Parts: sequence; C-alpha cells; structure tokens
Amino acid sequence: MPEAVPARNRKAEPAARREAILDAALTVFAESGFEAARLDDVAAKAGVAKGTLYLYFKDKEALFEEVVRGAASPIVERLGALAAAPDLPMAAMLDAMFELFEKEVLGTRRKLIIRLILAEGPRFPRIAEFYYRDVVGRILPMVAKIAQRAAERGELPNDAIARYPQLVAAPLLLAVIWDALFARIKPLDVADFLRAHRDVLTARARSTPQ
Repeated sequence: MPEAVPARNRKAEPAARREAILDAALTVFAESGFEAARLDDVAAKAGVAKGTLYLYFKDKEALFEEVVRGAASPIVERLGALAAAPDLPMAAMLDAMFELFEKEVLGTRRKLIIRLILAEGPRFPRIAEFYYRDVVGRILPMVAKIAQRAAERGELPNDAIARYPQLVAAPLLLAVIWDALFARIKPLDVADFLRAHRDVLTARARSTPQ
C-alpha cells in the first residue's frame, strides 16, 4: 500500500507548480513578446497541461501581471525599508538603491521584464499602466520622500530630486538598455557609472569665484 503524502508536501506541490509556471512565462514573454507569447508554450516549458494554467491565472494578461508583480515586490519592499529610515543620508540611500538594482535587477532575469515593458508598453497601454501603478508609481514617491528630507537637511544642492525622482531612475534604465544593446560592443562598468551618477546628484553647488 503506497505511503500517504505528508500534508505539507501536498500544499507545496501547487505552490511549486505555480512558481514553475511563472518562471516559464517570464522566459516565453521575454523571447516572444507579449502579443506573440502563447500559453501553450508556457505550459510546455513549465511541464504542465495548458488547462492547469487556468487554475492559477484567468488569462495571459493576468499571468503577465503576476510575473511582474512577483519579480518587483521584493525590490519595492526593500526600497520601502530604505524610505522608512529617516536618518539615512542621501548618498548612502543612493548607494544602497544602486547596489540593489545592480544585484537584484541587472544581475538577474528581472531585467528582462524592464526590456519587455520598454518594447511592448507603447503598443499595449494596459501593460504600461499596470507597470506604472504597481512598480514605478510605488517607487518614485519613496525616492521623492527621501530626497525631500535630504534637501531639508542641506545634503543636496536643491530639491530637484524631490521634484523629479526620475533623475534617480534614469541611469538604471540606461544600464538596462545598454546591457541589451551594446554590452558586447562596449561593456559598461555599471557600478562605477552609478557611483558617478550619485556624485553628480549629491554634489554641493560650487561657489562662484568673486
């Protein structure tokens, strides 16, 4: 008589299957784009029947959104922890944010999601709207809040970053684009590039010679 499967293993199986589907979906979306991606291909790569996908996700758009949400949530949570540290100097915050990006985004498959949003967002506004709402729209206010505190403490030459937190995001997007297009031609020293950008953002205005 076969042994009974422990309850914790029975609970783990659906979770593991769901993770396999999400991992396969990221690959298929990255390779094919949102429009051309087929749920049959996702199911095949995940090793499940196509019908199994619908037990977890109602359609391709819901699957895509969960791929993005699952990849972004840990990053947003870590940035939230930085924003909750009121005494963290602006330069230290930028160092921590840039290091997080380099290791957890550019150094992982999360960068594929950003590439996909850049490529597909103009053609599928709902994708861009979702990404803004669940990722960009949560991160930028955190950066603005930190920058406003830093400007009030005199750590910044002005309140430009508080007004335009996109100034912090700009080199991160450039790093993703450069990695996709030019890395094999002219590799970018991302760590040094981001340090240089930090110095530009936090540099105090020089006195004008009298």
